[in-house]
Amino acid sequence: MSRISARLAVTAVAAAAALAVTGLSDTALAATATTAPTGSLVVQEDSTFLKDAAASGIIAIALPNATPGFTSGTGFSATFPVTGGTVNLPGFYGNVSLGGGLLLVNIKTGKVAVFNKLAFSADNWAVTGVPLGQSAPVLLLDPVGNTSVTTSAGTQTLTSDDLEIDPAGAQYADTQLGTTFFTAGQHAGTANLTFTPGS
Repeated sequence: MSRISARLAVTAVAAAAALAVTGLSDTALAATATTAPTGSLVVQEDSTFLKDAAASGIIAIALPNATPGFTSGTGFSATFPVTGGTVNLPGFYGNVSLGGGLLLVNIKTGKVAVFNKLAFSADNWAVTGVPLGQSAPVLLLDPVGNTSVTTSAGTQTLTSDDLEIDPAGAQYADTQLGTTFFTAGQHAGTANLTFTPGS
């Protein structure tokens, strides 16, 4: 064996040993690779609710990385992407983390309410959000009415034709914005949540 061949052999052995020690072998990398959950919560806003809110000076704005939408047939909507979590919708337990946030503005008083760390809590069966500067989530919206939960090819889907304002969310928003517009059980729109767990 030439000196060059010997050096190459030693280098290869050393590299293999280093990979084994640091856990960076192909097998280890494949074993630890994961994919994040996917899906979204789509809220289709009720046109009557929006008109009444505007008449009271209330504006709701979906914050990045949520995506607002509009069609002439269905009106305004907001899509909040799934960013994490573990949930069993048929079993009514778990939590789905959502991207984006929610800004509520009262143009008559100049007061605002901001919710971050949005999520769907299957334990509470409600969309929740953490008010800016606080740590505890507030129940905001409850999917009720004609509600369907299905599972297909690993993807869980929740649909509801009646997304209502939760009593806790109504009280918080009214207090924060200086209004009496929000009420418990108020119809705000419809909801469609899809969740595919990571692997």
